[in-house]
Amino acid sequence: MAPRANWKGFLKIGELTCAVALYTAASTSERIAFHTLSRKTGNRVRREFVDSETGKVVERDDQVKGYEDANGHYIVFEPDEVAAAVPDADKMLDADMFISCDDIDDVYFDKPYYLTPADKQSLEVFTLIRDGLEKKKVAAIAETVLFRRVRKLLIRPHGKGLVASTLNFEYEVRSAEDAFSETPKLKIEKELLDLADHIIGGKMGEFDPSKFDDRYEEALTDVVKAKLEGREIKPRPAPEPTKVVDLMDALRQSAGLNTAAKKTSKKSAKTVDSQPKKKAPTRKAG
Repeated sequence: MAPRANWKGFLKIGELTCAVALYTAASTSERIAFHTLSRKTGNRVRREFVDSETGKVVERDDQVKGYEDANGHYIVFEPDEVAAAVPDADKMLDADMFISCDDIDDVYFDKPYYLTPADKQSLEVFTLIRDGLEKKKVAAIAETVLFRRVRKLLIRPHGKGLVASTLNFEYEVRSAEDAFSETPKLKIEKELLDLADHIIGGKMGEFDPSKFDDRYEEALTDVVKAKLEGREIKPRPAPEPTKVVDLMDALRQSAGLNTAAKKTSKKSAKTVDSQPKKKAPTRKAG
């Protein structure tokens, strides 16, 4: 069964326009999900909004939006007043700028979507846009109304289609300077850097998400399976804490140098032990 598009509209780059469909690229729907039940009855429970002062349930028709001002007072907004801020959706994904793929700061990435041609008539234009971006090694910055908000999207070639990532606004991204403000500058010795380079070089590989293990989800699956089969659920032993005494020693252990040194030392000791011992000269009595 083909997935359902989250959004349909038109991708416009200059004078080129084609119908496109947007599909969720990442989802958590396959994860194990639990419902909240009543321990006494085993029935599902539902959430209700209650008045924080009276404790009484507030029905949906009596619920309104409120903004808290600096004095702690709430300003009430009716649904039509909030709706007035929702922009008109023209279903046009308009690309107005291109940037080099090397200039992309992924801290601004929000959520990825697959962008595909919505019909056969759009296939040629869509392919031209995709191949043009691929040839120039650039991404397009586009804007549209998506899920009731004006969103910026970064559009890049991806296989036979495009991937469109919604972007965080600048005010939504926290300052890196604030995050690293208490991290002092430190000069690392060349020997330490060489060891780190050796460790990294020995563990180089290729990006392969199929080899990523979601250990929590796997453990949760085992717990559910055990419960269904009536088996006892045993907690997993906690991992032993790692003790790092010396940075140089830790790097050598990571690089396997200490192990190699120990083997060499033992081998040398065995060689010495295997050699015949010379007898001490005997003195003649005078």
